[in-house]
Amino acid sequence: MDAVTKPAAFSRVADPAPAAFLPAAAPLAMPVQDLRTRGGNAPPVAVRPMGLLFRRLLVFLGTAAGTIFGADQMYLVLSVSGLTFLEALVLVLFVVLFAWVVFSFISAIIGFVLTVVGKDGALDIETHGPLPELRARHALLVPTYNETPSRLFARLQATYESVAESGRLDHFDFYVLSDTTDPDIWIHEEAQFLALLERTQSKQIFYRHRRENTARKAGNIGEWVERFGGHYESMVILDADSLMTGDIIVRITSAVERNAHVGLIQTLPIIVNARSLFGRLQQFAGRLYGPMLARGIAWWFGPESNYWGHNAAIRVKAFAAHASLPTLKGRKPFGGHIMSHDFVEAALMRRAGWAIVMAPDLLGGYEETPPSMTEFAARDRRWCQGNLQHLKVLPARGLHWMSRLHFMTGIGSYITAPLWLIFLVTGILISLQAQFIRPEYFPKGFSLFPQWPAEDPIRAAWVFAATMGILIAPKLLAWIALLFHSKERRGFGGAIAAFFSILIEVVLSALIAPVMMLFQSHAVTTALLGSDAGWQVQRRDDGSLPFSELLRSYGRLTFVGILLGAAAFAVSLSLFLWMTPVIVGLLLAMPLAAITARSDIGMALRKMRLLVVPEERDPPTILRRANELSGTLPGDDAKVGELFRSNIALGAAHLGALDPPPPRKRGDVDADLVVAKARMAEAANMDEALLLLTAREKRALFGDRAGFTQLLTMNA
Repeated sequence: MDAVTKPAAFSRVADPAPAAFLPAAAPLAMPVQDLRTRGGNAPPVAVRPMGLLFRRLLVFLGTAAGTIFGADQMYLVLSVSGLTFLEALVLVLFVVLFAWVVFSFISAIIGFVLTVVGKDGALDIETHGPLPELRARHALLVPTYNETPSRLFARLQATYESVAESGRLDHFDFYVLSDTTDPDIWIHEEAQFLALLERTQSKQIFYRHRRENTARKAGNIGEWVERFGGHYESMVILDADSLMTGDIIVRITSAVERNAHVGLIQTLPIIVNARSLFGRLQQFAGRLYGPMLARGIAWWFGPESNYWGHNAAIRVKAFAAHASLPTLKGRKPFGGHIMSHDFVEAALMRRAGWAIVMAPDLLGGYEETPPSMTEFAARDRRWCQGNLQHLKVLPARGLHWMSRLHFMTGIGSYITAPLWLIFLVTGILISLQAQFIRPEYFPKGFSLFPQWPAEDPIRAAWVFAATMGILIAPKLLAWIALLFHSKERRGFGGAIAAFFSILIEVVLSALIAPVMMLFQSHAVTTALLGSDAGWQVQRRDDGSLPFSELLRSYGRLTFVGILLGAAAFAVSLSLFLWMTPVIVGLLLAMPLAAITARSDIGMALRKMRLLVVPEERDPPTILRRANELSGTLPGDDAKVGELFRSNIALGAAHLGALDPPPPRKRGDVDADLVVAKARMAEAANMDEALLLLTAREKRALFGDRAGFTQLLTMNA
């Protein structure tokens, strides 16, 4: 049956009661892609922005011109009397790093112009006005992994209600796709799901828990596509901490329907709900600078844009046909399942001919951010490994050159950290060489004049100032652009408050930057040496750490700061002063991590109208509703035994939702399940049985029909 003619809501499997968590299957083939072949059978990209080639030439020629000028000035600084090996190394590193800075600066300039003069939409998506009609069915998917169930379902209900308010609810189904491994959280998810069905009386909300979380999020989405993708024209992907208004969901799914060549539309998620000082820095920077930068890159990305893994609409048949990821050969971290799957999925869809576009002016999608430097670094390490893994995808045949550029920029965003570190250390070595090693004034061979070791300190100061200016200029441009939009200006607390907020963000970010440089350098090094980052649960609220943890995580950075400071001061006072931002940032690593993780400081600044964003001063309805529900829904601290006793339907629903056991060879034994049943036989009641079980044993028991049925029949 074609997606256009599907009924408004599907009946649940076998039974319309809540015990059946899923609709009837609609399988869709999802062949694994071969990176050695070219692929491609999508409709040709019919709509391309005018002058796209000119736009890209402008960006690359501008980057090249700025880099050549900077390289020439740095050469003049270093080559007063010829280049030594270390000076040549500094020059090469400077050219690479300066090119990276200029490249970002050019996109910021373009984004600034677009922000001031108006949007440049690649598709005809109206940001305001009447909502378009829909003709097909669409799915909204929320993958989750050990997240807080009450908050997860509060966000889902708020999104569901927002879609209902749009008047287009009949065209959408909602899925929670759980890869949760914690057995208690698993049961709480099911309890929250049943409660949500009772509150909404909806037949369009579904829940699925995977027995094995193979290939992580990519495998989670892929399993859903293969099982249910045939029902739908597009799928809107949300993260567990995401929100999207019904307005934006309808507009991007309508755009997928109307643009036959489009495979994916990526929106710009805005950070919300930050309370800690670190979180509020990220929230403010993302909200003020983010839209301008996104407009800049979307202007020249065109139909070869990128995918960030969530808050995007994807054409299901395009994804199914071309985005099933292969398992990379070799051992982790570069072999195995692809971690940063989103870049690769977008590249493979574009290889097949589908347009990948951004809609940066369509605001109404939200996400949250880690509350502390520690949590941010943990997530960043996982992203680092995923981006470095793209080195094995980069040579894939048939990729569009822009897709390769996305891979290279993702890799470069982490490689630049150790390059900056090498650049700084090499600069110190040059100074040490000049201070303590006797120079050879007369080289071997005939020479009329001696070669005096020298640099040009005045020109060096100008090069340093220019580099810092290029780094800070986008922030000032964002503030200037803010002056042209009165509503946005008021949302940031006014022009003066916004300016002082930028100063706070610049100073604290400058202090945090050396810490993150070392964290990222460590992440790159450990990944290259074969260490796997794993898949940790992301903390969303409190980022505070005890002193022992601060000492363990940041004590080494303080020691590095002491060494750098001592080395620089031993050379000269001027070198010490030049390196002060790096040295101070590392010396203050521990107090900086502790202070920026505190919510009271972040909220105190908010009361002073500093680091505020429009979504705080005038919260959108969906955000207010999600936060209200998060505060009123039953918490997740009830024991599992209590849940089963107080909600008889929960046990029956859990049994009805279990997947059939996987096939096994004769003699294969699930040791965790065997031990769980043995421990359960020793227990006097359900509560005692659950206390005796480890998390692995409990999960095995909850996934086994016979064992779980036996647990339910135990006397409480």
